[in-house]
Amino acid sequence: MQIIPTAIPEVKEVRPVRHGDARGFFSEIFRDDALRRHGIEMAFVQENHSLSVDCGVIRGLHFQTPPMAQAKLVRAAAGDILDVAVDLRTGSPSYGRHVAMVLSAAEGNQLFVPEGFAHGFCTLEPNTEVIYKVNRYYSPEHDRGMRWNDPALGIAWPVGDSEAVLSDKDRRQPLLAELPALFMYGA
Repeated sequence: MQIIPTAIPEVKEVRPVRHGDARGFFSEIFRDDALRRHGIEMAFVQENHSLSVDCGVIRGLHFQTPPMAQAKLVRAAAGDILDVAVDLRTGSPSYGRHVAMVLSAAEGNQLFVPEGFAHGFCTLEPNTEVIYKVNRYYSPEHDRGMRWNDPALGIAWPVGDSEAVLSDKDRRQPLLAELPALFMYGA
């Protein structure tokens, strides 16, 4: 299993090794000890699974506030997504910056998104399934979000406003500049 820092070093790409033969392949997609060796030291307590029927579905950008902030380990189980993590940690040298990466079921790569980051994705194929582990349980009272297409973020989404398939909730999220300081860098 390869674990590779991204442009924001706390966000990491996880590349499980696939062992293939005529039957298909076998892969360890989660190894706690391997993650811990690379500084990802947490217990994942919940796993979520979404199906997006259409291409161009955007889910996000979501996060939970302390004390229920969540880290996520995200993968595409079917199809491909553009996966995005936005740094919300006040005082961070990368505050307001993002990492965007294609996660593909065919490739098997994953993205580790730490606490203090907003997370979202856009489906690149119909019938895309995304599975992700989190280190804290879902808490409706701590559930928050921010606008997926905030110009201040500069995310190059593969769909525009008129093509994006969004929930009503995600259409109404605030801009980054409208968010209070919820996460402190180094805290």
